[in-house]
Amino acid sequence: MGTLIGVMFGLVVWFFVRYGLGGFYTVGPSERAVLTTFGRAQRLGDFTTLQDAVSAGLRPEERARYAYPQVRMITPGFYWKFPWQQVHRASIATSTSSIAFDPEDPSANNGGRLLDAVTKDQLNIGLTGQIRYTVSERNLYAYLFGVKHPVAHVMGYFISILRDRIANFAAPGSDQLATPSHATELGAQQISINDLRKHLRDLNERMNEECASAAARYGISLDAALITGIDPPAEVDSALAAINTAYNHVSSEISLAQASADQKIVMSRRAVEIETLNAQAEVQPLLALANELAVLKGHGEGALRAYIRNARLALFQRVEGLVLEQDLEVK
Repeated sequence: MGTLIGVMFGLVVWFFVRYGLGGFYTVGPSERAVLTTFGRAQRLGDFTTLQDAVSAGLRPEERARYAYPQVRMITPGFYWKFPWQQVHRASIATSTSSIAFDPEDPSANNGGRLLDAVTKDQLNIGLTGQIRYTVSERNLYAYLFGVKHPVAHVMGYFISILRDRIANFAAPGSDQLATPSHATELGAQQISINDLRKHLRDLNERMNEECASAAARYGISLDAALITGIDPPAEVDSALAAINTAYNHVSSEISLAQASADQKIVMSRRAVEIETLNAQAEVQPLLALANELAVLKGHGEGALRAYIRNARLALFQRVEGLVLEQDLEVK
């Protein structure tokens, strides 16, 4: 009897230590947690992610597929749980990874250093860059229970979109009709790698827009994608450099010709303005004289005749002076 009581007492002590004291748990400052009871997460009624802003980036045909339940999120603190409950933690710290990283096969893509892609003109290129992501607090269910390897899923999703963008990338405005002033530039842009390098910022912005729905799909938000390098194959690198050098030379000559033409146009406009001002300066005295004659005529015919007589006398005096000077020169 005493042995049985000792065994029962030991079981009670073990149960208290194992599930009483061992039931306490903490959630760190950079963590969020979800508590499950018999394997079922504690849900917030019938609410789903479709009723949250996290699903705003989903297309209409995708909304039914990625409808995850909203669960109660446990914030940082000290808690206790029952023995039949389990805590599932997720770090919300921002993580950074190479765009070539494959979580399921670290040796893929040249050891996660270089991602291969094909451009629209069938040129194999290598991409380098970084991607920054974090676990979405608004869709913890998808991250913890929706997919088996959420990081692998989101990296595959990002790479598939990136390769599609590379294969179909067109520079902004390249579909417009070319004018003679930039026909050479459009000719050089037919090389897709030049388009990608010149519009790298636009490519990064497009990738951020395309990946906006990652949080609704996999519970991971892609904060930023930064593609830093686009390298052609070694066998075409020298040829591409020669093409770019020739293009830069032609562009320089065109810019110099345009600058010279603009300077001549400005000088011509300035000359026209000067001649116009000279003509106006010659016309103004005549206009002033006409106004004075009109005023004199308004005072009567006698005033106008007196003005004409005085004007003639002044002219006669000038003529006499010229004649006298001419006579003196002859003598």
